[in-house]
Amino acid sequence: MQLIIRLILRLAGIVLICLAFAVGWVMFDARRTIEAETASSAERVAHELENLFWREILWRGSMRRDNILPIPNWESLGTLKVISPGICITFAPGKEEPRTLCSQIEGVGTPGPEWFSAAYETLFGPNPVITRPLTVRQPETGAVVAAADPGAAVRLAWRQISIVAGVAASMAIAICFLAAIAITHALAPARRIVDGLRRLESGNYQHRIKTIAPGEFGLIVRAVNDLAGRLAQTAEERLVLTKRLFEVQEEERRALARDLHDEFGQCLTATVAFAAAIEAGASDRPDLAADANSIACLAKRMMATVREALARMRSQDLEELGLEASLIKLAAGWNAQVAPRVVVRLDLTGDLAGLPQAISMSIYRIAQECLTNAMRHGKPSNVYLRVERLAAGGGTIALTAEDDGGGDPALVNTAPGHGILGIRERIAAFGGSLSIDRAACGVRISALIPLVIPGASPPKEFAAA
Repeated sequence: MQLIIRLILRLAGIVLICLAFAVGWVMFDARRTIEAETASSAERVAHELENLFWREILWRGSMRRDNILPIPNWESLGTLKVISPGICITFAPGKEEPRTLCSQIEGVGTPGPEWFSAAYETLFGPNPVITRPLTVRQPETGAVVAAADPGAAVRLAWRQISIVAGVAASMAIAICFLAAIAITHALAPARRIVDGLRRLESGNYQHRIKTIAPGEFGLIVRAVNDLAGRLAQTAEERLVLTKRLFEVQEEERRALARDLHDEFGQCLTATVAFAAAIEAGASDRPDLAADANSIACLAKRMMATVREALARMRSQDLEELGLEASLIKLAAGWNAQVAPRVVVRLDLTGDLAGLPQAISMSIYRIAQECLTNAMRHGKPSNVYLRVERLAAGGGTIALTAEDDGGGDPALVNTAPGHGILGIRERIAAFGGSLSIDRAACGVRISALIPLVIPGASPPKEFAAA
């Protein structure tokens, strides 16, 4: 709509510019017409007076040596007929006082506004004066002086401009109206194209724009539909690769957990035993016994750290006990810490058994990361973890983690760590959605993971892998 308005405004601007040029030309043409009428009137009046002069000589014999005069009554209706409207003729026979005869100015048109008169006089100045001798052979007979009335040119210009402006304004309105209809019809496909692009932006890669008539918009529609197809294929490939990446990640976690348990666990246990033996055999060396005791304490701390890492990395409990029991154990582990400052309140709703292994693993990891972020970055007293299986849309898992630590959702969204990024990637791998909002006293993280991804089918080359 804004494009249509801009085009119509530009068209109106062009029409106004053309109208301004037309007004200028009309004013110039009115000036030129007045000059031509002034010269023509002078010529006609001079010719008429010359005829009257010779008629007086031939018919009445009124020639005098001291002066040659036409008939005294030259200001007649016959002379007035040859003067154009708005023109004044001044004539002085011989040495007599000049007399002026003006044609009616009302025949030129109606008076123009004062501002128009002032503008006209500013642009063109005073009207020209035309002097025409009555006869070249006897200049003593006098000369005819013709001048346009000051208001005649303004009246003529105003009349013509009024006509032109009225016609031009009517045409401009008609042109703008018809152009608006034509432009709106021509740009109608743009709305469908924009709607299709917005659907692509929101992630709906299955939407296709209906075919439009051949032309530039048709080429754009075909390009957008091709882009949607490629994006859909790329999104499917990315989902398959992301799922495979998390599978490989879990395999690496299990392998690393085995190495930590088998290698570091045994080494640390042996270190504690050797330190205890040294401490027992160094009864005569208090300093050596103290060092051995320090080594044993340090090794025990390292063993506790390794056990915590193993608890976070291993997924055997999830594979053996299932998602519901693993979540209960996760919450109980946080609540069983020595002098806990935070209480994890778990709420499980719906049947969480029988979920695909990949989805169960992702839900567990998301819950684990949400609890870790709440404990690490906030100061909550309670953390509410809710996992629910919804029956709508073929089945959806809804996970909500809410704390009362008074955090800022904007800071959570822009945190430099990889926790939220990992959550987003896990949810995106299953076509879900994530929202981070402000809770009553803290931050609420909500995730929706569909059990069935509509319209998603793994590409053959990746499905085989």
